[in-house]
Amino acid sequence: MLGMMMHRPLSIISLLEYAAEAHPDAGMVSVRTEGDLHRQSYRECFARTAQLAHALGKLGVKPGDRVATLAWNGYRHLELYYAISGSGAICHTINPRLSAEQAIYIINHAEDSVIFVDTHFVPIIAGLKEHLPSDLKVVIMTDRAHMPDTEFEALCYEELLDGQPTTYDWPEMDENTASGLCYTSGTTGNPKGALYSHRSNVLHALMVAAIMGPGLGQGANVLPVVPLFHVNAWGLPYVAPLLGVNLIFPGAAMDGPSIFKLMDSEKVYSAWGVPTIWMGLLAEIKAQGRPPEGFGDVVIGGSAAPRSMIQKFEEMGVNVNHAWGMTEMSPIGTHGAQPPRVNALPMEEKLDIKQRQGRRCWGVDLKIVGDDGQRQPHDGKAIGELFVRGNAVVSGYFKNEEASAKAMDADGWFGTGDVASISPDGYLTIQDRAKDLIKSGGEWISSIDLENVAMAHPGIASCAAIGVRHPKWDERPVLVAVAADESKPTLDDLRDHMGEHFAKWQLPDDIIWVDALPLTATGKVSKLTLRQQLSDYKHPEVA
Repeated sequence: MLGMMMHRPLSIISLLEYAAEAHPDAGMVSVRTEGDLHRQSYRECFARTAQLAHALGKLGVKPGDRVATLAWNGYRHLELYYAISGSGAICHTINPRLSAEQAIYIINHAEDSVIFVDTHFVPIIAGLKEHLPSDLKVVIMTDRAHMPDTEFEALCYEELLDGQPTTYDWPEMDENTASGLCYTSGTTGNPKGALYSHRSNVLHALMVAAIMGPGLGQGANVLPVVPLFHVNAWGLPYVAPLLGVNLIFPGAAMDGPSIFKLMDSEKVYSAWGVPTIWMGLLAEIKAQGRPPEGFGDVVIGGSAAPRSMIQKFEEMGVNVNHAWGMTEMSPIGTHGAQPPRVNALPMEEKLDIKQRQGRRCWGVDLKIVGDDGQRQPHDGKAIGELFVRGNAVVSGYFKNEEASAKAMDADGWFGTGDVASISPDGYLTIQDRAKDLIKSGGEWISSIDLENVAMAHPGIASCAAIGVRHPKWDERPVLVAVAADESKPTLDDLRDHMGEHFAKWQLPDDIIWVDALPLTATGKVSKLTLRQQLSDYKHPEVA
């Protein structure tokens, strides 16, 4: 027997429409590429989104067409999020940090019909133009006064909107209609596309709102440093309008001093981003002698947050929400919101819990599978590859049957490639990426564990642990590190510091000092690059 309730399809545009009615005074503050600070309410955003939807139609964009964006976090990018998907097309966000080869591949693979580009990224398009579809339309996201000179034909964003109606007859679509396309960074092989739907993104927004909502009251200011060009900025473009939260967009200025200044002036309560961003902010907080005014919450994801980083934030009264997810999960899968009993614990015990990757969100199921293919118990001890399923998890990759088949198991779960354990009370601990585990003498060493302890040494600003080839032990761990100042700790100093946490055979055999660690297009440390750079490394014992 079926229930007797109306069925209304879930749609992304309904989130912004709701915000325009229920939260008309809330909105966004954007650091623009033009150099100024721009303010706009959700009501104004909804009206401009309607104008943009009309403009897309005049450009020939049809339902199902892919429309690309190459832009920083800002109000125009948010308008594109809603106008593209709301009119039935698919918003394809492009990471400007991708290599030229990868960018060319995904634009052609997606078969984009139009690309919207921030002024900062016009040189990227200029360099790629001859490799892109000949009929690809380019729109530069600025007004006529700031239009750059280009060697190719380009349209002006504000001119497209000028004179268009501020209302639009938004089509009612099947909620499974594709709404967004985001490619993985493609560290091995070609990038793979995650094709989101209206249903998946709205359910993901509700899922995240249920977790974050209690700490993000109406009118709170939130800074998404996580970019709109990568995995939907962790869902914030959809969650914030739903909750009536103000979005503070940093644009291109994401260094520590710029982030501090913006957070301080706008009284940002919650900031979201990857650990490399927060290293810069913590350095500026130390230089200023105080945290930004109003700062009380930070969401850290993308890669594991060092224990020392979590401790620094917690000791200044900033709650750390340590989350985990993937492009293929829309992206949030776990959250670090803690019950009162955890927040009441002594600092060391609280850090033991907060450095884990949190508990699963509603709508996400987790399982770990051993090398024998058998499901492992959630006892906090058993370790295996992490598999996920849920309403906002991919069932395959866009136009890539081979990768889709490899990604899913026989029961329809997605294999993450992470090695993890899950405690009886549901806490996820990512031990490592399967490809980053170090196997020495037949035993596994977690690179994440080594990094977390090493980062607590005052002489190390950032580091990465990787395995290097060894004739006897197969692999041995070495630490690639950036010094905090001129007085670099010796290897013996570091091993003494780490000794109480590891067996002697697990400790790094060498420390290699560098000026900076290579980053992936998503701001994570690129261990693939480090392994390539150290491919000719000779172990001290055999050099």
